[in-house]
Amino acid sequence: MAIRSPEPRIDEITRAGAAPPVPARFPAVRVMATPPMPPTPTARPVPKLAMEAVSVFYGSTAAVRDVDLSIAPNAVTAFIGPSGCGKSTVLRCFNRMNDLIPGARVQGRVLFNGEDVGARDVHPVDVRQRIGLVFQKPNPFPMSMYENVAYGPRRHGVRDRARLDEIVERSLRRAALWDEVKDDYRKKSGLALSGGQQQRLCIARTLATDPEVILMDEPCSALDPIATLKIEALISELRSTVTIVIVTHNMQQASRVSDRTAFFTLGDDRSGRLVEIGDTLQIFTNPREQLTEDYVSGRFG
Repeated sequence: MAIRSPEPRIDEITRAGAAPPVPARFPAVRVMATPPMPPTPTARPVPKLAMEAVSVFYGSTAAVRDVDLSIAPNAVTAFIGPSGCGKSTVLRCFNRMNDLIPGARVQGRVLFNGEDVGARDVHPVDVRQRIGLVFQKPNPFPMSMYENVAYGPRRHGVRDRARLDEIVERSLRRAALWDEVKDDYRKKSGLALSGGQQQRLCIARTLATDPEVILMDEPCSALDPIATLKIEALISELRSTVTIVIVTHNMQQASRVSDRTAFFTLGDDRSGRLVEIGDTLQIFTNPREQLTEDYVSGRFG
């Protein structure tokens, strides 16, 4: 059997002046360009509030039909539209205030942080603690300003006096009312305040439970222009910490205070429906629907 002669050593070949051979076991490799990685899809943020195919009935009468919308967190969303088109009805769905109206029923899903507020295991009181409502007309309780603001925390188990003092002062400050009432807020009745002050007291009372959302149902309709501007300034300050949804008939107010606007109108069957929702600038300057343009330009409503 023939024996293979040993391959010359590399140092021997080098000394002889020749280049060392490339070992056959290391063939030339063709470098291929690495294809770019596809971009990682970014998860869409969960809206603070949303509705999916929501209809509201009072008895057999449809008040609102087939509403789909989403509310972004830490922003102000305005609901506009003619009277009777269901704006307040839709607003009350978010914290289940329609449950208190005999014969009212809601179809579809109303979502808060992605969870259905109408689920059987969800208690309405828990929903209303996290989603507060400020009504059209100021409704302070017939008690001192201090007791008005402390009412909610007490209902939720806060008993420590120092803690209540802290909550009341902080809430009055956040509602831009502290400087006006700090000398007598412990004794003076909330009913003794002016209309604008009463509305800010009601907002302070809502803030005392640390809500994530504040719903406002025409909060300035009963106020004079100066008080209205104070409420609007307060809304602008609060938007950084809470989500606000406001119903208003005042087009100028909606354009001043809101980031997004939803336009509602009456359908052929006299039930309310959502026409469109979008950035406030787009709704007022370049709406997608002719009906929206007719309303914001004053052709009807």
